[in-house]
Amino acid sequence: MNQIVSYIRVSTGQQGKSGLGIEAQRAAIAAFAATQGAEIVAEHVEVETGKGADALERRPKLSAALAQAKKAKAPVVVAKLCRLSRDVAFISGLMSNRVPFIVAELGADADPFMLHVYAALAEKERNLIAERTKAALAAKKAQGVTLGNPVNLAAAGAKGAAVQRAGADAYAANVLPVIRQIQASGVATLRGIAEALNARGIPTARGGEWHSMTVANVLKRGGTP
Repeated sequence: MNQIVSYIRVSTGQQGKSGLGIEAQRAAIAAFAATQGAEIVAEHVEVETGKGADALERRPKLSAALAQAKKAKAPVVVAKLCRLSRDVAFISGLMSNRVPFIVAELGADADPFMLHVYAALAEKERNLIAERTKAALAAKKAQGVTLGNPVNLAAAGAKGAAVQRAGADAYAANVLPVIRQIQASGVATLRGIAEALNARGIPTARGGEWHSMTVANVLKRGGTP
């Protein structure tokens, strides 16, 4: 890998505060190029939402980056997978173009299967948040909940807890393949698995960092003691 094509995307002007701003992405890609001894032959910067499987039609800079990379026989490099998309169908569509892309924070050795898993986890997390919000609102409406009524609030809370449990089970099913791969690499302790998940940038179901207990909970939900 002697050359790479850099692709940077922001969807709002506020993303600089979250570490997803243009300069933060540029620095991450530059650091990756330095470690690989690669030359950044072009940089494409885009301000556009990444939502939707058809987002490529609304992202001319990404199309240009893919075309240039294909011509140069070089990979497209992004700082984080979410800068491409959180949509599994979209990621799969990019792979079908047969233009390799690399996620700097995951490293050059992340294979296509793992990229699919990471995209699925990000998509699932986004959907779970939307589903929890929708379910909570629907439960309140169905129960005629009025703020300050302890009885109705308790019923709505019980329904919300059930939705959360179902969401946690679904999230555990998605993250288990990653944990199995980490275990197969020789990491045996819960703490070691947690550190590996954090290093790969995979959030917990609540969007936080992994600890021994959260790993144990996922393994328990997956049927592993």
